[in-house]
Amino acid sequence: MPERTITGGRSGHAAATCVAILAVRWQPRAAQQGAQPIDSRYPDWSFAAMSESPATDARRPLTSRSTAWARWLSRRLSATKVTPNQISLASIGFALNGGLLLLRPDWPVAMVFAAICIQLRLLCNLIDGMVAVEGGKGTPTGALYNEIPDRIADSLFLIGAGYGVGLPTLGWLAALLAVLTAYIRLLGGSLGLKQDFRGPQAKPQRMFVLTLGCLAVAWESAQYASQYAMIVALAVIVFGSAWTCVARVRATAAELDA
Repeated sequence: MPERTITGGRSGHAAATCVAILAVRWQPRAAQQGAQPIDSRYPDWSFAAMSESPATDARRPLTSRSTAWARWLSRRLSATKVTPNQISLASIGFALNGGLLLLRPDWPVAMVFAAICIQLRLLCNLIDGMVAVEGGKGTPTGALYNEIPDRIADSLFLIGAGYGVGLPTLGWLAALLAVLTAYIRLLGGSLGLKQDFRGPQAKPQRMFVLTLGCLAVAWESAQYASQYAMIVALAVIVFGSAWTCVARVRATAAELDA
């Protein structure tokens, strides 16, 4: 008996055309344009990959990513059973310890160790992406682990600093604005634009100011038994983060109108 096919007649051509249109329609945008996924933490079928153009880099530009020590550490971790998501979660642990230490600005040793926790949190933020991308250990849930722990860590540090100097409202405001800067960045990316990592108070700058505040308060507390340096640091973060939000919104609006 002759084999039945659907290639003949108008109905066969119509079906083939519909299948071809649907196949192209549901391909990720990067795949349609012949590009590789931006980040192996975002597989080519994920929402993050579909919402970005090939020119969009979802990773924060960091010069430390190309340093010899960072590449060595990421290679070592990539060779173990440690996953990028576990490294991301570890940043919350450092932030929790740092936030608790920030409750004691009158204790210089606590401020020094809080500054160390801030830097270890940033190290986690650097290495998790390198293990995921360069180490090829990305997962479909990597986008969640890349963003959510960051927001939690920011809040733990800033809120702890606010309570430590007796100004919890200032700490909560700094945390709120820190989350808002990230929200605006991700909103632009969801609209098909390149994610905007501009400052003046993006995450690295916020943590740099907070680290300086910790070290300054450690000295100030030992010398004068006061903590004005941390109040100044939080104020800088608040005003700088608000400025960052405005700058990112204006830039996003300009790109959408272009």
